[in-house]
Amino acid sequence: MHVLVTSLNYKSTPVEIREKFTFQDDLTPALEQLRQSKSILECVIVSTCNRTELYVVADQVHTGRYYTKLFLQEWFEEPKENFSHHLQIREDEHAIEHLFRVASGLDSMILGETQILGQIRQSFDTAREAGTTGTVFNHLFKQAVTTAKRAHSETKIGENAVSVSYAAVELGRRIFDGFDDKKVLVMGAGKMSELTAKHLSSSGVTDITVMNRTKEKAQELAQRFTGRAEGMDRMNESLQSTDILISSTGSNDYVIRKNEVKDLLKKRRGRPLFLVDIAVPRDLDPELAELDNVYLYDIDDLQGIVNANLEERKEEAEKIELMIEEELVAFSHWLDTLGVVPVITALRSKASTVQEQTMESLERKLSSLSEREKKVIRKHMKSIINQMLRDPITALKEVPQEDNADELLQYMTKVFALEDHIEEGESPLTHDIRINKQEREWSIQERRTRLAEKKEALVRTFLS
Repeated sequence: MHVLVTSLNYKSTPVEIREKFTFQDDLTPALEQLRQSKSILECVIVSTCNRTELYVVADQVHTGRYYTKLFLQEWFEEPKENFSHHLQIREDEHAIEHLFRVASGLDSMILGETQILGQIRQSFDTAREAGTTGTVFNHLFKQAVTTAKRAHSETKIGENAVSVSYAAVELGRRIFDGFDDKKVLVMGAGKMSELTAKHLSSSGVTDITVMNRTKEKAQELAQRFTGRAEGMDRMNESLQSTDILISSTGSNDYVIRKNEVKDLLKKRRGRPLFLVDIAVPRDLDPELAELDNVYLYDIDDLQGIVNANLEERKEEAEKIELMIEEELVAFSHWLDTLGVVPVITALRSKASTVQEQTMESLERKLSSLSEREKKVIRKHMKSIINQMLRDPITALKEVPQEDNADELLQYMTKVFALEDHIEEGESPLTHDIRINKQEREWSIQERRTRLAEKKEALVRTFLS
C-alpha cells in the first residue's frame, strides 16, 4: 500500500482554477465517494482558500493516482484537461513529508501561520467521523498535528509579522505598548482594510471606526468587528479623537494632507497621532511627518519590518525542518511494526489455541483433577509456551531492520503455519511505504550541525 497526496494549491494553481475545486458542506459525501473508488483504502480531504488536497492510502501507486484524478473530474464536473496540468502528486515519503510541512505552516503563503493546523485537524476529524480513515491515517494525522503544535510552541516562527497589514498592527502595538483604551481608525473598506481590521480585533482592539467614501461598505466591514462606520465627510471630527489611523484606500491622490491635520492638532492637546499608510499610491501626505506628535509610516517602512521578520521566520523554519526529519524517521519505525505485529499476534493466538485445546483434552482424560490442580497445570503450560515463544518473538521484532524483511516474514508465517491465524486485511506484506531512514538520519545530523554552527556564530558576533 502507498500514501499519496494530490494537490491543487496556490503555488501551482491560479485562483480562478482553485475556486472551482473547493468543498463546502459536502465534504462527508465527497469523502465517502472517494473512499469507494477502486484502490482507495483510506482518505482525508483538506480544502482551504489556498489549497485542495486529497490524501489517500492506495493499494497501488498508479491506480491511486488515476482514481483521485477521476474523482476530481466527476465530483466537480470539470474536464480533466482543465486542471490536470496544475496537479501536484506526491507519493509515500514525499507525501508524508508534505503533510508535516503543511500542518506546521512551512508550505503556507504566510510562512509559519497557524490557521492551517486547525484546518488539518478539522479535516482529519471529519474523515474519521465519516469512517474513511484507518490504521495508517489515524496514526499519521495525529502525529502531524502533534508535530505542528510542537513546532509553534518550541520555536518563534509565529511571533513576527510577515504581512503588511499585520506589520502595521504590530507596529502600533509596540509603539503604544498595547491597545488598551486606544481608538483606531481604518480608512478604506477593501481587502487590505479587512485584513487590518481582523488583525486589530484579534489583538484586542475594541474601539474601531471604519471610514470609506461609500458609507454602506464601511458599515458592512465595521459590523463584522463590532465597530462604527463613518463617511469621509467626518474625517476632521474622527481625527480629533483617533490614536491610530491605518489607511488603505484606492485613491489616486492624497486623502489627508499636512495642512488639514495641522489645523486640528491644537484640539488634540498634544496627544500623539500614529499614522500608517499601506496604500499604493499613498493616501497620506509625506509632509505629515514634519508635524509635532505625528508619526507617519508608509508601506516601505513596513516592508522593511516584514523582510526582517521573514528572515527570522526562515531561521525558525529550519528548526522545524529538523523536527520533521526526526518525525519521519519515527513514523518509518512505526510503519515497520505494521508488518510484524500481525505475525506476532497470530503466533500468540495459535499458541493460546493449542494451550486451551490441550487443557480441554487433559480435563476430559483426568476427570478427577481438582480446580487447584487444573490451575497449577494451566499456569505451567502457559509458562512453557511463553518460554518457547520468547526467542521467535524477539527475532520477529528484529526482522524490519533486515533488507529482506518481507521474505523473512513470509518464511516465519510458513514455518509456524500462521496463514489461518492472520486475520483478513492484516497481512504482514500489505505495506510498502518507503522512507529512507539512513538518509533521513544523515540529514538530521547535518541540520543539527548547521544549527549549532549558526548559534555559535551569533554568540561570537554578540561577544565581539
